[in-house]
Amino acid sequence: MENVFNTSTSFILLGIEEMEHYKYLYCGFVLVTYLLILLFSSLIISVVLLDESLHEPMYTLIANLMLNGIFGASCFLPKLILDLFLSSKVISRAACFIQSFCVTIFGYFEIAAFTIMAYDTYLAVCHPLRYPTLMTNKTSLKLIVGSVVFNVTFVLVSVLLSAQLPLCGSHINNYFCDNMSIFILSCVDSSVNRLYGTVKFVTYLMVSMLIIAYSYVRILHICLKISKGAGKKAIHTLVTHLLNFSIFLIGALFIFIRYRLENINLPLVFHILLSITGSVFPPLLNPLVYGIRTKALKIKVISHLEKLKVNKYF
Repeated sequence: MENVFNTSTSFILLGIEEMEHYKYLYCGFVLVTYLLILLFSSLIISVVLLDESLHEPMYTLIANLMLNGIFGASCFLPKLILDLFLSSKVISRAACFIQSFCVTIFGYFEIAAFTIMAYDTYLAVCHPLRYPTLMTNKTSLKLIVGSVVFNVTFVLVSVLLSAQLPLCGSHINNYFCDNMSIFILSCVDSSVNRLYGTVKFVTYLMVSMLIIAYSYVRILHICLKISKGAGKKAIHTLVTHLLNFSIFLIGALFIFIRYRLENINLPLVFHILLSITGSVFPPLLNPLVYGIRTKALKIKVISHLEKLKVNKYF
């Protein structure tokens, strides 16, 4: 019997259907989470932009990470809030592929941001005298823009490949669209597409992790040789970066586990929880960790909040 291709113009998000029983509770939780991500990240970005003493590569890169967090959360949380409130579980075909592209690009941007930050810290600690010329704000912005252009091109290929596949289903086991969920609906053997996507992501991640690992090993090596005070400061920065990168890796691991369990008959709620853990926690926790552990940034944020408080009363 010939496969009956899905020629419909929309998909059904089963994750939203699963949340239907407690939709207002979930809607409230997601809304508060999204507002917190916007508040924390926007606060750090605004402080970095407004305070000239923070116009340095390190803080520019932190602001870039916060901006990516806002972008990542905005890829699916606003639509999820509306879908829950309006009891809608349908997403158009075009919107599904756009969302898939945005969610994927968020992950690649995140890896690139941590890699550039590791390189910046490596230059600051291992080449302190040459650092002002090797890493300027202009250089950091060039690295950010370069990574954006490269990653957009890199990810676009995978999304275009998935858009070419004939689909035999319209039900997605998630509350947002992603490339792997679309591959699963394919009528034809999509193993080549999956292999391409997996090899591409693993290669990208491994190269980035090698750069990060090399940078941090060199930093630790230098810290053992320099003065105790300078070494302690460098290690503090190193631990902050590692903590945030670990949060992202744990999130990526949860998403990877979800894909591996796709063909196992587990309750849909487990897939939802794994997706939430992998996609929501990194943008929520990143500004908190950097805001608390980066001393200069913490001081400026507190000062900024105090000024806002004073202006409110006068």
